[in-house]
Amino acid sequence: MPSVHVDLAERGYNVLVEPGLLGNAAEILKSAGITGLRAAIISDETVARFHAGTLMNSLEAAGFRPTLHTVAAGEASKSMTQAETLCREMIRAGHDRKSLVIALGGGVIGDLAGFVAAIFFRGIPFVQIPTTIVAQVDSSVGGKTGVNVGEGKNLLGAFHQPRLVLIDPETLHTLPDREFREGFAEAIKHAAIRDASMLDDLAAFDPAGRDVPADLIARNIAIKARVVEADEHETRDIRALLNFGHTIGHGIEASVPYGELLHGEAISLGIRAALFLSERHAGLSPSDSAKIIGLLEKYHLPLRLPPEITTDKVMEKLARDKKFSAGAIRFVVLDALGSAKVINTVTADDLREAVEMLRLP
Repeated sequence: MPSVHVDLAERGYNVLVEPGLLGNAAEILKSAGITGLRAAIISDETVARFHAGTLMNSLEAAGFRPTLHTVAAGEASKSMTQAETLCREMIRAGHDRKSLVIALGGGVIGDLAGFVAAIFFRGIPFVQIPTTIVAQVDSSVGGKTGVNVGEGKNLLGAFHQPRLVLIDPETLHTLPDREFREGFAEAIKHAAIRDASMLDDLAAFDPAGRDVPADLIARNIAIKARVVEADEHETRDIRALLNFGHTIGHGIEASVPYGELLHGEAISLGIRAALFLSERHAGLSPSDSAKIIGLLEKYHLPLRLPPEITTDKVMEKLARDKKFSAGAIRFVVLDALGSAKVINTVTADDLREAVEMLRLP
């Protein structure tokens, strides 16, 4: 099966990608040395309905003692209140510092469950089993966990690397069309910043189909892994490259009630704005911008800002973004397809103009 190793010395781990892997999860955990543990499966109500039974049966057959803890589907569940509720449920279920958390779901569940694992009894191991495109190609790897607050997205959290990531592409078959397509914004981002040839592969894939090649998922994970290895805690402007499209995208996402715009949809808008600023500040050619915008269109991702989202609201959310350093704007741009860099010449006026540009056809 395709696999990627994330080399972080004693915190390193493997990412395994294979159709049908969910039903063999327990045996894979045991082969990785994860045995004899109570396991708290954290999922959302929708994902659990489709996939929790398969995982529970696998774990129980192998001698694990799993408990299932579900939250409402959607971004609103990524909160400190929900994290506390889950921790208290786990305590009442008999979990302790020797337990294991398994995140079964999309990016929301991965972030939330990882955060719970980071703070429960001051930190216990966790495993990622991502079930959406966003989570499979991006958020399940890298160790960023967190919750949202009213002032912004992911402003509270911790770095807590998983012990293992298990990716079963067959879980994508149960996604609604909108949730399936939105995840490709992250794949397009990876190709844009590190692997221009993958733009052609994404152009060749039919988004009406659901059989996403395991190798395509693994290529995305490899991009993320190499960046994380070079800059695990985002202190050297290397990991920041993964934020291409996210500064304005997160500002847009936080400007409406959580869940109204899906993450990938907001990032699509952020990518269009970042391409506009890349042409202005980094010399990216309009034809290169057009190639990426064409891909976003192919995957039916939004490119125009909803009229009810005001520029002032987006700018207010941007001002609190954790990608700013001491108030200075650090913005990721492309100077060519597959080549990204962080610059500090983008001004607040530039950001405002980029947001306004998103209102144009």
